[in-house]
Amino acid sequence: MTKYRRASRTARVLLPGAAAVVLLAGCAQGSGGVASATGSTAAGASPTTAPSTSGSAVTVTPAPTGKPAPGTLLVSDFGSDTVTFVDPARGATGSVEVGTAPYGLVLGEDGRAWVATAEGVAVVDTTTRQRLALIPYETDAGPVTTGEYRGGGMGIALAPDGSRVYVGVNVPGGNGTLEVIDTAALRVTDTVPVGRRPFDVDVSRDGAEVYATNHDSFDVTVVSAGTLDARRVEVAPYGTEGGLGSWLKPHYTAVRPSDGKLLLPFEGERLAVVDPRTGRTTIEPMTADTHQHGATVTSDGTLLTVGTGPIDPDEDRGPSLTVRTPGGAERVYPLEGPHEDVAVSKDGRTAYVTGGFTRDGYWDGLSIVDLDTGDTRRLEAGSRPLGIVVL
Repeated sequence: MTKYRRASRTARVLLPGAAAVVLLAGCAQGSGGVASATGSTAAGASPTTAPSTSGSAVTVTPAPTGKPAPGTLLVSDFGSDTVTFVDPARGATGSVEVGTAPYGLVLGEDGRAWVATAEGVAVVDTTTRQRLALIPYETDAGPVTTGEYRGGGMGIALAPDGSRVYVGVNVPGGNGTLEVIDTAALRVTDTVPVGRRPFDVDVSRDGAEVYATNHDSFDVTVVSAGTLDARRVEVAPYGTEGGLGSWLKPHYTAVRPSDGKLLLPFEGERLAVVDPRTGRTTIEPMTADTHQHGATVTSDGTLLTVGTGPIDPDEDRGPSLTVRTPGGAERVYPLEGPHEDVAVSKDGRTAYVTGGFTRDGYWDGLSIVDLDTGDTRRLEAGSRPLGIVVL
């Protein structure tokens, strides 16, 4: 088993004996053409099967058609080739095949979901529960594979006016790209070089800028939506010691509604607040003391971020969900086992945390956290779910 150590309070790296792993370590690390339109199994049809990353077959139960009930969840199943509709009270209600190892997803006001898979961006009609198209990448990301370091789409975001989708494409062993998709034409129109393994993609509230958070290059690429000019902003509050083997890298970003600054949680210890206009970063203290991944922010500026668990069990605390007010006050909710990403109910009272996690230790379900009482329950749903949206 690979051993890890905390080299110092400023760097956590793999031990030298794990040299073969260093090139890919840290955390979770196609050719162009026209979109292919394919439909999923219609409602009432027999269940089908889809491959999972473990090599076993996963049963795909078709979701019933019709507009989803308010509060229905949609999760991307990194452990299979599907997205799953989830009733928070009852569990999974059906799935749609989308493409290999789906990662991030985003929902448009028209009810279409855009899903970043290893093969391309899938377009899903959440009312008919059909895949409308699979848009291949322009970037050559190598063979279509599964697993933590697979090539293809990772972070994904939608322009405020719904006209463009932006997806970060991982190229194993090299820098990634940001691909721009015309949502009417269903094709890639532009490609912009970014950093290594673009875990997350976000858009400014006015749609003028796009932010690719690049895990393995300790940075955020700021892209002008109009000109597609790009500039690199290093975000490394612990420094860059350890390179690809370091755990102390950026993962997910939330755009603060009040001023457009970028919020990047690190280790439950430091919140990097980045001004994308100047590139300057300020650091605020955090309290969870755990390795952090997914992050989202509500309209009032409340930040929620997922703690996946300790890097050093002797020094760090376990998995958790941190809820941080705009003023910096934090409440930490313990979680059972690693989780990856988080979404919030429309009324802001419930958090849904996906159990998929990009490394070992994942599980097939969600943790549902009552943010008023702190009560948490686990709900089995999906196959290693990563991305999540509330319909």
